[in-house]
Amino acid sequence: MPTIDLAELAAAANGFVLHFLAAVALSALFGFCYLQITPYAEFKLIRAGKTAPALAFTGAVLGFALALAGAIANSVSFTDMLIWAGVAFFVQTLVFVGVRLAFADLCERIAGDEIGPAVVLAGFSLAAGVLSAACMSY
Repeated sequence: MPTIDLAELAAAANGFVLHFLAAVALSALFGFCYLQITPYAEFKLIRAGKTAPALAFTGAVLGFALALAGAIANSVSFTDMLIWAGVAFFVQTLVFVGVRLAFADLCERIAGDEIGPAVVLAGFSLAAGVLSAACMSY
């Protein structure tokens, strides 16, 4: 029967807690900053029952979380993970800017609760997150 090394278990638990708390904080920071760069008030619109802003915002947060998970899984240190989290943050911001440039009326249509543009933005955000996560390996 294998023995359990309590020191290794404690070190692993510390690593989990550190990375998990950092991931929660980074996700909250990303969400806050993302809300600042969009010209419409997502939470106000969501509270009013609008689906499109909820879908677009959720796609961005999940896209960031996917990339962040890749960073956590493949980083060689905590600092390395933070750097890759910054890359994921930048990529998600670029996705929003790029989709907004491709669809001039994107923000107005999402604020108007049109699902189509929100699905496109969410899809590109998720795709960028998956690709970013895959690229964050050594």
